[in-house]
Amino acid sequence: MRMKNKSALKYVVALVLVFLVAAAFLFIGIWERQQGRYSGGVIEDGVLTYMGEDYVPKANLETFLVLGLDKYEGAASAESHEAGVQADFLMLFVFDNDVGQCQAIQINRDTMTTVNRLGIGGVKTDSFTRQIALAYNYVADDNDKIRCRNTKDSVEALLHGVKVDHYLSLTMDSVTAMNDFVGGVEVTVLDDFTGIDDTLVKGQKVTLKGEQALHYVRTRYGLEDSTNSTRMERQQQYIKALYSRILSAKEENADFLVKLVDAVDEYVAYDSSNHKMQKFAEKFGAYEFLGITNIQGESKVGEFMEFYPHEDALWELVISLFYVPKTV
Repeated sequence: MRMKNKSALKYVVALVLVFLVAAAFLFIGIWERQQGRYSGGVIEDGVLTYMGEDYVPKANLETFLVLGLDKYEGAASAESHEAGVQADFLMLFVFDNDVGQCQAIQINRDTMTTVNRLGIGGVKTDSFTRQIALAYNYVADDNDKIRCRNTKDSVEALLHGVKVDHYLSLTMDSVTAMNDFVGGVEVTVLDDFTGIDDTLVKGQKVTLKGEQALHYVRTRYGLEDSTNSTRMERQQQYIKALYSRILSAKEENADFLVKLVDAVDEYVAYDSSNHKMQKFAEKFGAYEFLGITNIQGESKVGEFMEFYPHEDALWELVISLFYVPKTV
């Protein structure tokens, strides 16, 4: 009888231990979810709640996604990092039409986010986490507009549902055409290009011409720092200098922006009419440009180079550009 009681006691103790362990895991799960709610944002009925504060979307914003496309040789499958054409450069321009201002977000092409795979006709077949540059590549149809829309969807997912209104893609080869059309772009060389382009000497001022400009904004492999973050610094530097050069040329020739759009038309795919594109070009010239910002995060070496945004920094960037505090 005593042995039976001992066995029963052991059984009860075992059940209690199992219960306590299960309760501990349940508590941890609840705590983690609560932490996520606190540090992350929640959007319900158009209202974003973040850190206990409510925000609503800004009115009269317009977004314009620019993709710089580059071809990677050596593999035939879109499953490969080295396959086909990828969006090597991604920049989202945010136009505030109420105040006549524009700001840009440059998105690291290595950013890990949701990427959809599209079958024939642009039908979604599945989705997974990949570098955002590959979204352009995971499309069965050889259709530039469907590929751009797939990349647009990944940008919207990354930015927590922010709507991308328009897009434009251009091949990296267009850099030389645009660069030379404005008469060259002056920069102070930020990296050592020895052995790649010896005309680009670190620390020296250079007016980039032709292939020089392409080397400067495109190259990363073979440099001392081959991360995409370093290349993004050069791209931002170049874009600011190019923007200044375009504004100067516009002052000298009122038709300059229209001619610039025509000069790069063969390299471009976009979702709007030529008239709409010219209107956007005019906005670039007329609006106050507030500069370029990056998404903060961390680069890691996985199967390939991977960039992981800091989630709180991403939410704060989204709120600062696309939301205002809700008033009662």
